[in-house]
Order: sequence, then C-alpha cells, then structure tokens
Amino acid sequence: MTDKPAGPRRRTPYVFEVVRAEAVSPHMVRVHFGGPGVDAFITGLDEKNARSTEKYVKLLFARPELGLEHPYDMEVLRETLSPQDMPSRRTYTIRSIDESERTMAIDFVVHGDEGLAGPWAANAQPGDLVTLTGPGGMYAPAPDVDEHLFFGDDSAIPAISAAIESLDQDAKGLAIIEVGSAADEISFDAPDGVAVRWLHRDGAHYGEALVAAVEALQAPSTSVDVFAHGEREAMKRLRPLINKEWGIHRSRLSLSAYWAYGRAEDTFQAEKQTPAGQIFEPEPAQG
Repeated sequence: MTDKPAGPRRRTPYVFEVVRAEAVSPHMVRVHFGGPGVDAFITGLDEKNARSTEKYVKLLFARPELGLEHPYDMEVLRETLSPQDMPSRRTYTIRSIDESERTMAIDFVVHGDEGLAGPWAANAQPGDLVTLTGPGGMYAPAPDVDEHLFFGDDSAIPAISAAIESLDQDAKGLAIIEVGSAADEISFDAPDGVAVRWLHRDGAHYGEALVAAVEALQAPSTSVDVFAHGEREAMKRLRPLINKEWGIHRSRLSLSAYWAYGRAEDTFQAEKQTPAGQIFEPEPAQG
C-alpha cells in the first residue's frame, strides 16, 4: 500500500486581542496585542523562531457582512465559501514580544483608507479581535561579521529596528531607511557604532532615494551581512549590486520584496511564482 502524499502543513490560527494602539508617526500605527492567543503563540515559538528578528505573521481579514466568527479556519472555510469570500491575508513583521507581559506589538503602515490592514489598525480599539497564522521568518543578524548593513523602506522599519536592537552594544553597522518625510522617522535604540540614516521621498517614487544611496556606497572591505527589504522593483535593482558587484554571498544576504507598487498583497504573493515576482535569478540546473 502506497502512502498518500502529505498535503500542505496546516497552520494553527490564533486569535489576538487588541490591548492598545498608538501612532508612532503620521503613517505608522503600533498595535499591542494580548490575551490567550498571544500567550499560546509565544509558548509555541521554537528556538529558531524565537531568535529571529524578522518573525512575521499573516493576519486574516474577513468581509464584515459574512459574519464569520474567530478563529478563521481556512481549511474549513475553503469548503464552504467561494474564493472571493475567503478572508484576505496580510503579512506583517512582529515589532516586539514582551514575554513577561505576554504581549506582542505589530507596526502597520497607514495611508488613509487605502488597503485592509492599515485602516483596521488606525481604528483598532481595546478588545478588537484578529485571527492570524504564523510565525514565519528565520533571519537574525550574523554574530560573526565585522559590520551589519540594513537597507529598506517604511515596510522594513519593524524588521530593521528589531534587528538593530538585538545587536551587541559594540556592533558596527549602517542602516539606510527611506520614508515619506522627516515626520515619518521612527525612534529606536541602536548601538553607538550603528549609524541610522533616513532618506525622505518627498513625493519621489518609492525606492529611488534608497537605491541611489546604496549605489553611492563603497563596496564593503570587511566581513558583513546585509539585510535589504522593501518595494519589489527597488530590491531587484539592489540585488545585482549587492550580490554580484559587492560579492556578498547569499548566505550573508537577506534580500526580498515586502510589497510591490500598484499591487494588492494577494496579487503580489501570486506573482512570486512568476519571473516578474522573483528577485533572484533561478539557480542553473545541475547536470
């Protein structure tokens, strides 16, 4: 008798409860979550997830008129709902976890009524519930390099700030972060040897200032690890510079797109399986 192939790994849904929400900039809201779901989530972290500074979760947003009850079990819902009625997924990096208080914070970029998660976060009230799955993400700054480099836009601020705050106090490095304006700069703790440089779009296209600033840097002359995340086209432009011209091996490089200009996340995620959505060129087949 032949065993049936295993299906997709079932993702445990957690229900998080909003404790409070605060604006950390004109376009970013930090939502703090608590409750039994957060406690179970923290307890379930394995060693790699716990160490990662880029832990992410997928929040599930259902159409209110459907009256779905938390938690949303996606496997069950697929059997009863049409594809267009399924909850939409939105991926977010965990900004911080307070193990003693058993709470967790997520930062949301907000642009008025645009999108699903941003408006939800902007209007979040204590007691509001959200279903999510996760965690994913394994990146953590390498402990055995001379310098750390971080490049990103607004979407990468939670991961970059969490990574920098995890570094030893004698760490050296540079972060270049592109945001809309000076008002969008976020305060976080950094070792004295890690410089944080903010770039302002001031109406320019996403990624232009970031790419130009990284291109202006000299290639590293010491051992480094590089974390570069943000808008897809910007990351595509940075990949050959960092990976090929600078010669940073992929084992020392975390580079991917968090989003794509003009794409909702559902489309963005689907395009990851196509040439348009891939940052790195496919590895040549071994023969």
